[in-house]
Amino acid sequence: MMKQYNLYNLIAGWAVFFISAVVYLLTIEPSASFWDCGEFITTATNLQVGHPPGAPVFMIVGRFFTILGGSAQNAALMVNIMSALASAFTILFLFWTITHLARKLFTNGSEMTTGQMVAILGAGLVGSLAYAFSDTFWFSAVEGEVYATSSFLTALVFWAILKWENVADQPHANRWLILIAYLMGLSIGVHLLNLLAIPAIVFVYYFRKYEVTNKGILYALLVSVVILGGIMYVIIPGFVKIASWFELLFVNGMGLPYHSGSLIYMVLLAAGLVWAIWWTEKKDKVLLNTLTVALTVIMIGYSSFLLIIIRSSAGTPMDQNSPNDTFSLQGYLNREQYGSRPLVYGQYYNTPLNPAERYKQGSPYYSQRDGKYVITDYRVVPNYDDKFKTLFPRMWSNMDPLHGPEYESWARIKGHKIQHVNEQGEKVVITKPTMIENLRFFFRYQVGHMYFRYFMWNFSGRQDDVQSHGGVLHGNWITGIGFLDNYRLGDQDSRPAAMHNRATNKYYMLPLILGLLGIFYQYNKGREGKRGLWLVSLLFLMTGLAIVLYLNQYPVQPRERDYAYAGSFYAYAIWIGLGVLALVEALKKLLPDTVNAAVVTLVTLVLVPGIMIAENYDDHDRSNRYTARDLGANYLKTCAEQAVIFTNGDNDTFPLWYNQEVEGVRTDVRVCNLSYLQTDWYITQMKKQAYTSKPLPFSLKEEQYTQGTRDIIYLLDNPRIKREAIELTEAVNFVNSDDPATKLVQADNAAYMPKKKLTFKVDKEAVIRNKVVRPQDYDKIVDTMYIDLSDRDFLGKDEYMILDMIAHNNWERPIYFAITIPPSKFLNLQDYFQMEGFAYRLVPIKSGNLAPDRINFGRAATDIMYDNLFNEFKWGNMNDPRVYIDENNSRMMTNIRNNFNRLASALVEEGKMDSAVTVIEKGFEMVPVSVVPYEFFSLEMITTLYSAGARDKAARHTEEALRTFSANLSYLMSLPVSFQLTGDVNEEIQRNLFYIQRMERTSRAMNDNVTADKLVASLNEYISRYPGQK
Repeated sequence: MMKQYNLYNLIAGWAVFFISAVVYLLTIEPSASFWDCGEFITTATNLQVGHPPGAPVFMIVGRFFTILGGSAQNAALMVNIMSALASAFTILFLFWTITHLARKLFTNGSEMTTGQMVAILGAGLVGSLAYAFSDTFWFSAVEGEVYATSSFLTALVFWAILKWENVADQPHANRWLILIAYLMGLSIGVHLLNLLAIPAIVFVYYFRKYEVTNKGILYALLVSVVILGGIMYVIIPGFVKIASWFELLFVNGMGLPYHSGSLIYMVLLAAGLVWAIWWTEKKDKVLLNTLTVALTVIMIGYSSFLLIIIRSSAGTPMDQNSPNDTFSLQGYLNREQYGSRPLVYGQYYNTPLNPAERYKQGSPYYSQRDGKYVITDYRVVPNYDDKFKTLFPRMWSNMDPLHGPEYESWARIKGHKIQHVNEQGEKVVITKPTMIENLRFFFRYQVGHMYFRYFMWNFSGRQDDVQSHGGVLHGNWITGIGFLDNYRLGDQDSRPAAMHNRATNKYYMLPLILGLLGIFYQYNKGREGKRGLWLVSLLFLMTGLAIVLYLNQYPVQPRERDYAYAGSFYAYAIWIGLGVLALVEALKKLLPDTVNAAVVTLVTLVLVPGIMIAENYDDHDRSNRYTARDLGANYLKTCAEQAVIFTNGDNDTFPLWYNQEVEGVRTDVRVCNLSYLQTDWYITQMKKQAYTSKPLPFSLKEEQYTQGTRDIIYLLDNPRIKREAIELTEAVNFVNSDDPATKLVQADNAAYMPKKKLTFKVDKEAVIRNKVVRPQDYDKIVDTMYIDLSDRDFLGKDEYMILDMIAHNNWERPIYFAITIPPSKFLNLQDYFQMEGFAYRLVPIKSGNLAPDRINFGRAATDIMYDNLFNEFKWGNMNDPRVYIDENNSRMMTNIRNNFNRLASALVEEGKMDSAVTVIEKGFEMVPVSVVPYEFFSLEMITTLYSAGARDKAARHTEEALRTFSANLSYLMSLPVSFQLTGDVNEEIQRNLFYIQRMERTSRAMNDNVTADKLVASLNEYISRYPGQK
């Protein structure tokens, strides 16, 4: 029977691989996705350097897949296929893991019966397919990100230790341990999440090799922590740290070339490891030999990071952090650009700096200068006042003004008040949160909202895929069981169409319940069951709650973070599989053995993975969706030849890089990310040629903008300068000067600008020669541009570099600001903006558009915009009803509506009414209200229809929008009053009331009194029902 079982186990495993692979391949995104995917695909295609801490193994394997794809246009598809196949292999090894554990529990070492074989294989099928079709894992399986490959390595490692367990007493069994060590080393080059499987691996070894005692369990736990900590905090950073010492010794001390010290160190290390392996084998020290070989193969796997240094030294166009030596590689691996967070002891979000010593000097920054490594700056470490620190600091971030109020809301902070003397000598009272409040935030937000909610998404049900920051309307877990959901969140069956999307998925808690049965079943199966429960629980906790502790997340995250906990959900899927055995055993007296196992398997297959694939397929199907690729290309197509476009975040940068680096779209345009422009390495890259894009005309030399130099430019109104404003070039030359007289002695000789108001004389000949403006606008060119910086006290390095470029560009390179850049980065240049598509062009024409709503800026070049929106741009099938547009995409689409409306409004001003109506109709066609319901920008489009004389069309849209807002308000006002007066429900009520009011004013202003009367009647009705008005 065992031979038959092994055959069927093999066949069934490959069957679940085939099923999951087919599903993933049918639903993969055919091109780049938003967020990091475009960047990862770029790094894989051309072996470029992505964001810290890098993923060289992913790059190498991805490169292999892109070669198989042939043309560059297939590169993204091939990397996505790699993720799909890696995910399918994850399911394969999960199946074999479940059947391994199930066989040990179910057969008790006796001869296996046919019924037992069916039950074991059924457990593997149900558990593995439940995970295959779970929300989080499926999402990562169909895009070019590291998480699918990371999950595959975790599954492979966990399966491998179970294989070792089977043969642990046989000769050469330790080869499995060496394989695991090598996979761990490789996994560092994908994602560090894989290392969290180490405690479970240690316990498998302990249970197999030693007599189990309470003390032994404690020791095993300590050993696992030491191994995990040793790899994360000794091997990974220590390897590079020691290499940097050798670099200083051999380069600075002996005058050898760069990297010579690192090469000598690696040779010595390799020789030492080889000698240690030889010596331990010769002396027959088996355990020590195994540990030495394991360390060696970990280092071999980790050596993949040499690729990062090699490619960075080659000067690839995308070279984030420029880790081309051991010193910069340390910062890269330590993710220094993302800052640090306290874990054991540290500050609260409102902890003041110590007034006696606000900052402490950290480790030095080394730069390459004239064949040596020179210290150019020191890291700055905030020195917080000890009175306001705490153990286990969960509420620590002051990086965003929103964080404080969110902490106070989640933790319901009252705190205790402590008097503090600040650096000005003033006495202030600061409310220090209590430990109870600190723990309340931990459990409510970090555990409840940022982990348990995701867990329930996967095994109970999901309300929708709209990001939640708390509240009852969006992003919650549900069950599909009416009274349970309605009690927590309000009536879910009555939610209006505008609040529904395809990601409303109901599993009726069946996967959750089956997993709980599996836990109880495993616990009750004697010693073997409890040992298995230890293993799976460790994997579950280390990839779940341990990550919660480590990440220490602050509120208002930019996106949902469920992907970080995929390993925990993997572990729970094992219990789902074991739950099948619990049901088989519970029903064994009712049906014959084989029939019982077959019936339970079929029923659970239908009720768990069957329901999950049926519910999840429509919102995980990304086939035919090209939005990220096409919208990224649209930014580039907006720009004139040899333009510079300033961007700000991931989704307005990575898709552009992907288009340029992979598909070769508009490589003459220089994409300049302002977040990176604050760093010296990025400025250096911008000063180099990239494909056909010429170097950016920055005037500063490298030593003048290196880390620690001109990081902040203070703005002062020097009373000795009697002029109201100074010329931009004069101001830039003043800042660029190294003359001590141009520095602030009281601010550690920092650079400053002596006036806050600047002028910039326009060279009209250069403007016309470089075709900066259209011929019909020559008469609008101003003699002087005025830049008023009176509203700020300093400029960041990125902002100053913009001014430096404007001063020295002389209109030769077209300069654009992406529409996604926040106005705070405009440097008050927006009066000189010209909208041409997905970006504003800087032109020497003052628009005079005050834009009191501060949404639209400058003027619009209607002919250029019309050609772009109607002829040049592609839209990624976003209006195809078969293509699912999730929240990440719909956020982008509201900007697109605004673009169409901006063009139409400008056409109305030019008297081109028919064209304006055509543009608005095109806007509603490209962004249908069935995909993105009526919101602010769609109301603006209705206003433009009225202005263009399309009264009937405007009234029709108004009535349709009124039906949408009325349905929303009817639902919102049916919720409990306690919901209506607080949180997201109250915000949504006020938003919908505002929309109706705005439409009423618009229709009244346009003399459409019939429509206006309907609107005001509806508005009054809902206001009278709104408890906030009572």
